[in-house]
Amino acid sequence: MTTHDAQARPQYLVRGIAFIVGAMFVTSSQDVVFKFFSDRLPLGQIFALRGLLALPLLLGLAWAQGLKGAVIRQALRPWPLIRAFFVTLLFLAFYAAIPFITLSVLGAATYTAPLFVTLLSAYAIGEPVGRRGWFAVIVGFAGVLVLLQPGTDAFSPWALLPLMGACFYALAHVITRSKCQGVPLAAMAFSLQLVMLSAGLALSGFLLLWPPDQTLAAAYPYLFGGWVSLGTREWLVLGLLATLAVVIAIGIAGAYQAAPPSTVATFEYSYLVFVAVWDFLFFAAAPGLTTLSGMAMIITAGLLVMRRGR
Repeated sequence: MTTHDAQARPQYLVRGIAFIVGAMFVTSSQDVVFKFFSDRLPLGQIFALRGLLALPLLLGLAWAQGLKGAVIRQALRPWPLIRAFFVTLLFLAFYAAIPFITLSVLGAATYTAPLFVTLLSAYAIGEPVGRRGWFAVIVGFAGVLVLLQPGTDAFSPWALLPLMGACFYALAHVITRSKCQGVPLAAMAFSLQLVMLSAGLALSGFLLLWPPDQTLAAAYPYLFGGWVSLGTREWLVLGLLATLAVVIAIGIAGAYQAAPPSTVATFEYSYLVFVAVWDFLFFAAAPGLTTLSGMAMIITAGLLVMRRGR
């Protein structure tokens, strides 16, 4: 790719920043809905029905742009589906932990993904890391230790799930960079919703065929409970989640099309500001000094990684 090609892309910085900050605001709002809703429906049912409602919305957008057939063909190719599989694992890990820890800790652990991208890029696709990259990795994982406080009473094993999700997210990023460069963003969004629908059905089917111990299901109905009947309120919330998923996909795609990735990725950290506010307003869980220190170290490391990649 030549310098001329890079310079020929749109450079609408204000639009790109507005799109990504808006997308992060909507994402954080969606996570609040998930946290409130996690005591009403099991995770598998939410994933399956949200995907089922989101797919027609995406098809409608693709049809309006005259891309319906092309989007479906591209979405069913192997690499977009593999990428969608890893993003789905991220969401499963993230939302499995959402009832048990604060959104601030969830978000900060998930945003270690740039560090894993650095490591995977070095060993999977041969991109150099450099001194700044390795320093960022060390600072970032030190921030994880400060944030999670392993070995103390403040440590929660549930916080390991978003860390695992960050690994899957990093794998998805590497696949996007190395294997999905020419795939339309609408197609990747469609394949993601398709895989998320399949994951919800597979998880629910597994629990139906091999039901867990009744004590475990009663203790964690969000993770191990069976499907429940839906009323008007539940369908409205699921419709809201499906709509928010489409809005988020459009916002992120629009941001990365309008402005350089390094600039857009920097403003993705606005998510952590939003969830800290929601934790305080809705859940009376203001982050403490230790949590804020760990978050600051992770953000600093992420910014160092992205600055190295400019």
